[in-house]
Amino acid sequence: MVLPIFFNAMTPLTSCESGVVGAALQTDLLTWCGLIADGHHVHPATMRVAMAAKGCEHMLLVTDAIQSVGSHEKEMAFLGKKVLRSDGRVTTEDGTLAGSDLDMATAVRNTISLIGRTPTEALQMASLRPAEFLGIDDQFGRIKPGYRASVVALDDDFFVQATWIDGVYRCVSINDGDI
Repeated sequence: MVLPIFFNAMTPLTSCESGVVGAALQTDLLTWCGLIADGHHVHPATMRVAMAAKGCEHMLLVTDAIQSVGSHEKEMAFLGKKVLRSDGRVTTEDGTLAGSDLDMATAVRNTISLIGRTPTEALQMASLRPAEFLGIDDQFGRIKPGYRASVVALDDDFFVQATWIDGVYRCVSINDGDI
């Protein structure tokens, strides 16, 4: 099974050629697609177009995050190079996008605020849809009897409050950088 991360190093959809993006948007053979909903990798208008074409049922939120998530560091080494972190964006010194500073809770908030999806759709794209893609949706992705109790408690604004892994309490978020 292939999971293209939409628009990330893909040949673009243009008026003369479909590129990988166009092929992924229109084919029924390519069922699942990932989306880095940070507003930097993909413009919100482009995310809305992708969602309109593929629907939420086969779209997964991904982060492309590097070790900067949860850190206060503005500069760090990544793959042997110096990278800079600013406003959720991680770049090389020449400004090339090198990754993201996106945690999954922020991806959910962005999916709601930047592209207008419902909280239910955004939460499913962060939990149930990845479990379905991986073929583990009989254990994960839902809160119901018989499923593993790996849960993230969110507040009304979708900030992490606490986590449990297999029913064991693990941490409370510092809300200064959701983890």
